[in-house]
Amino acid sequence: MVDDRVLGGGILVVSVAGIVAYFWLLFMSPWAWLTLQVSAFLAVGMVLLIMAWIGYTLATTPPPMPLEDFDFESDLESDDEGEDEEDS
Repeated sequence: MVDDRVLGGGILVVSVAGIVAYFWLLFMSPWAWLTLQVSAFLAVGMVLLIMAWIGYTLATTPPPMPLEDFDFESDLESDDEGEDEEDS
């Protein structure tokens, strides 16, 4: 397994290289406008994708059982039995 320090150093180097590459693409390259367009598209797309995932989850998850249908007494009895066993 890879040492955590080596993995952390690798992530640090890749992140700094990504920042330098993005800076160059945005401010020094002839593709600055395209870089801005792609960045904005990806940012908005990710937000909308997360919103779609939340909507899908809300739409497909069954509703929870109402509390008035829940039998609280049976849960209390099972808890009491468990405490008696622990005391023995």
